[in-house]
Amino acid sequence: MAGFARQAVAACGPPSPVRARSLLWACARLGSFGEGVGLEPVPEVLLHPSVIERFVMAGLGEAPETRRRTVRTNLRHVARYAAPAMSAPGPPPLARQRAKAPYSPAEIAAFLALADAQPTAGRRHRLGALICAGAGAGLTGADLRHVRGSDVVRRHGGVVIVVADGAARVVPVLAPFHARLLDAAGFAGEGFIVGGRRPDRRNVTAGLVASVAGGSDLPRLELGRLRATWVATCATHLGLRAFFDAAGVSHSAHIADVVASLPPPEETEAVRLLGGG
Repeated sequence: MAGFARQAVAACGPPSPVRARSLLWACARLGSFGEGVGLEPVPEVLLHPSVIERFVMAGLGEAPETRRRTVRTNLRHVARYAAPAMSAPGPPPLARQRAKAPYSPAEIAAFLALADAQPTAGRRHRLGALICAGAGAGLTGADLRHVRGSDVVRRHGGVVIVVADGAARVVPVLAPFHARLLDAAGFAGEGFIVGGRRPDRRNVTAGLVASVAGGSDLPRLELGRLRATWVATCATHLGLRAFFDAAGVSHSAHIADVVASLPPPEETEAVRLLGGG
């Protein structure tokens, strides 16, 4: 299956190693699926639209919908170059996940109290950092795992997290989380604020949440809900509901296109807008 994956991805000429790895992963999984159902491991067979659809629906049936959409998009991209004779109408859209519900202020306060009650200083700081970086700056996934203590800095009268990996950016932290996050950053120093020793480590945040002592009366601590809490808080500060109501829109697709054409704000202005109480 490795030969099929390399042949198919080579035909695309991916522009970066990261893109190449993503396409290779999708093609390798497709190849394994095809081998399991007795298909010939060549692009003209495995990259047929019907095979891709069967793989996405059956071979990735237990995967999150976001992963299934990404894999299908990647495989159809590869097919345009590695099997150009294959053509078919566009596939039906996969259902999109709805945004997770934000936590209430009382639930965030309870999570922070739970962090304070952990039996070791390391666990207290790491759990506190996870809550503060999630609900206070919207970080999740690799962005959160890669943050070191030295990436949390005071700037422009507020506190920001410098995200250096992936979508590099500077994220203002909401004021109620400043003190706790700075304490956690000071404890971590040059280490990662949520634990672990290598930047490529996996399941660190899941392990941290699983190791929490107590809190059985609280809802499950989820990174997606922490991010949704940050989004809801910032949207309230910025008056987005009033803006959407006045504009007569119910979703952000067209708004995002307009926003993308605007000049980026100065960091000082971003801190003022997004670092409030």
